[in-house]
Amino acid sequence: MITAIYPGTYDPVTNGHVDVISRAARIFDRVVVGVVGNPHHKTPMFEVAERVVQIKEALAGDLPNVEVDVFSELVVDFARRWDAKVIVKGLRVVSDFEWEFQMNQLNRTLAPEIETVYVMASPAVSFVSSSGVKEIASFGGNVEELVPKGVAARLKEMFPNGRGGAPLSDQE
Repeated sequence: MITAIYPGTYDPVTNGHVDVISRAARIFDRVVVGVVGNPHHKTPMFEVAERVVQIKEALAGDLPNVEVDVFSELVVDFARRWDAKVIVKGLRVVSDFEWEFQMNQLNRTLAPEIETVYVMASPAVSFVSSSGVKEIASFGGNVEELVPKGVAARLKEMFPNGRGGAPLSDQE
């Protein structure tokens, strides 16, 4: 049985993440979606518990070989905890590759027994990023085609009129 982990902050989970998870679930016997509990490089918009719920709702039981877990240790230690032999990473653009290449080299130094497998984003979601989704939603833009339904509803609840408040014509 080959277990793979798919680590990330998922703040929020996007249709791009769901695409990679679904495709990885067809390749590996078990996929563990690892949600970073307290990322050091950014402060999440959503609490970890809400991110976990969003992922589980997005997958809606369609993938019985996928589990969700929270971690706060090194990715390779999380992989070892699950006896995973593979780290799955999604790639959208060249800049993703540059970052992931560096991370791969560090992870291989720490855990040469764990391979990293890259899944290229499907064309329909290759431009979707969590940060882009948050930016659009914060200005009141429609993100329904970019994220699962529950996430879109939550973002609309958080930013009903965008962060600008009143329309521009009312502010003049």
